[in-house]
Amino acid sequence: MALQINATNPEHPALLLELPWHLPLEEWPEEYLVPLPRGISRHVVRYARAGDEVVAVKELAERPAQREYGLLRDLDRIDIPAVDPLAVVTGRTDAAGEPLESVLVTRHLAGSLPYRSLFETTLRPATMHRLMDALAVLLVRLHLAGFAWGDCSLSNTLFRRDAGAYAAYLVDAETGDLHPELTHGQRDYDLELARVNISGELMDLEASGALHPSVDPVEFGSEICARYEGLWQELTRTSVYPAGKYHYIERRIRRLNALGFDVAEMQIEHSPLGDSVTFVPKVVDAGHHPRQLLRLTGLDAEENQARRLLSDLESWMATQDDYAPEDGAPGGERSNGGGARTEVLAHRWVREVFRPTVRAVPPELRGGMDPAEIYHELLEHRWYLSERAQHDIGLDTAVADYIENILPRTRSVPGPAGD
Repeated sequence: MALQINATNPEHPALLLELPWHLPLEEWPEEYLVPLPRGISRHVVRYARAGDEVVAVKELAERPAQREYGLLRDLDRIDIPAVDPLAVVTGRTDAAGEPLESVLVTRHLAGSLPYRSLFETTLRPATMHRLMDALAVLLVRLHLAGFAWGDCSLSNTLFRRDAGAYAAYLVDAETGDLHPELTHGQRDYDLELARVNISGELMDLEASGALHPSVDPVEFGSEICARYEGLWQELTRTSVYPAGKYHYIERRIRRLNALGFDVAEMQIEHSPLGDSVTFVPKVVDAGHHPRQLLRLTGLDAEENQARRLLSDLESWMATQDDYAPEDGAPGGERSNGGGARTEVLAHRWVREVFRPTVRAVPPELRGGMDPAEIYHELLEHRWYLSERAQHDIGLDTAVADYIENILPRTRSVPGPAGD
């Protein structure tokens, strides 16, 4: 059988041809590999360089490879945080003409780490709670989209810094199924698998001495259920309000926005007696703040990063003489007496504040942090120095101190600052 590369991007087949497909993946020479931390997998997985990109290569049978490739493309289409599928390579043979397993190729998620790398030093329980929060949000997003994971675990997730918290990304979709809508039983099954898997993974860490002594693996595994149920209830519950009190519905929508979700569709039913309104959020989409930030500034960020950047943008706009706010939040169509529109000021903020601030940090000191995370850390450092000085020390001073006193230090944990 001839080598076949089924790819989503026309540039990748040529780049992928440079890799040694005639060798089993575990025998690939070091010259092709990139030494990045890998999680536990039932398959052989390696990171390799294809042109200017780093890709993850997973060896598995052709049918599951094609199936997972299709599922990851579906998740990308509906904007679910997951690794980006690039290609499936089939028809591989070794030098003697013997068949080799197919491989699934995905793009490496820059700045991400498997959970075991986060536990290279013992994480504090507060940091572990943030990991559970991130995983619960990911599982809720998957279920809202009708995706049954079938193997939710820390091992099948990558974590990336998100303004003092974490964002979780699905890595392994091999056991998943996409449906128009999940039943209560399908969600419960996924949740029970998550509880058992996480408890087992934490027990493994406990046995190796990498788990904080105050953490009970069984109780912590159950925490994913509690966090999931609380978020699911808030996002999907039906509310009954007095007739005419539509500001209650607006308040509920704002609460969902604060959690990072948008109401894409809603059902409002009046009581036969005309004295109450039943509000049902029919479809809830995640990514409220990143979408708002992207629309205003063109910057792409995680949820918490976007929330922090929007807050800084709003504070900066309030200091501008030509700013004429109407409702006090970025994103409105403000012109109000000739004042500058929000969109105009937002692009000025990117040009005059955000980009110069990020560029002031030497590239060799940034590590794996993306620009939004760098800016967030600079804002945190500014707040810390201002609290200590009992007055605002300004962003320029904070940047200079951050470069001189914070970045040169070796971080003890590859997570948010302070962990």
